[in-house]
Amino acid sequence: MAVNARDIRRRIKSVKNTQQITKAMKMVAAAKLRRAQERVEQARPYAAKLEEVIGSIASAAGSSNHPMLVKRPVKKTGYVIISSDRGLAGGYNSQIIRALVNEVRGKDKNSYAIFAIGRKARDFFKRRNYPLVGEVTGLSDSPTYADVKDLSSQVVKFFQEGVYDEVFLLYNEFISPLTQIPKSRKLLPLEDIGANVKKPAPGQFTAKYDYEPSEEAVLDNLLPKFAETLIFSALLEGKASEFGAKMTAMGAATDNAGEMINKYTLELNRARQAAITTQITEIVGGAAALE
Repeated sequence: MAVNARDIRRRIKSVKNTQQITKAMKMVAAAKLRRAQERVEQARPYAAKLEEVIGSIASAAGSSNHPMLVKRPVKKTGYVIISSDRGLAGGYNSQIIRALVNEVRGKDKNSYAIFAIGRKARDFFKRRNYPLVGEVTGLSDSPTYADVKDLSSQVVKFFQEGVYDEVFLLYNEFISPLTQIPKSRKLLPLEDIGANVKKPAPGQFTAKYDYEPSEEAVLDNLLPKFAETLIFSALLEGKASEFGAKMTAMGAATDNAGEMINKYTLELNRARQAAITTQITEIVGGAAALE
């Protein structure tokens, strides 16, 4: 019994050490989540306003025929997936990777290509010989626009050159620290960009704008930037979702460690009680033998 008690004490000590680590990781993730959530909230109005401006230009006469706005026959599709570089984030990476796997299941590998942001997605698709053509890894906890500028520009350029006829963006949309939803959004072409533009009410005054040198020239400059902005905004959403998932996962791990400690403590008390009972029995037995 003494050996068993020592073994249980060793397990309790080990679980307590793990519990301290997971608790610290939860607190760190919570602090990073607050900063990431602020960046998401700051980026959303910018992207929405840019979409509104471009949509108003695109809705003008003749501007809706821009190549980046027009749907064309699909021969090859590009997918941009956003994951994390590290694990310990619950189902954050697995659910978005699974979404893309389901998306391309049954497709010819020559009919699509994958751009991976994050080491987890890169390693998964690389090991399984998926057509991985671009990657960005080693991002900081507070990524900047410059971190994904090259990949974003490459994606837009390939679409403009006809290498891909459509591009989808897959990421985890941040809803709350407890909820992150895998989302697949068509990035290119931007065929519905003018759908959310509010139309003036009958009789309402509307301003008219002159574009220099032309509406098409303005779109040529803004549309690629808008597509790149969507990728960066999705990256910010992904980072906030990652920290939310980590905070939830480490919180659950901390609670599970507490339950294990209680279980082992109960086993230790039972072992000690059994050892004491055995000792008492031996003493009583020895005393009876001396009579």
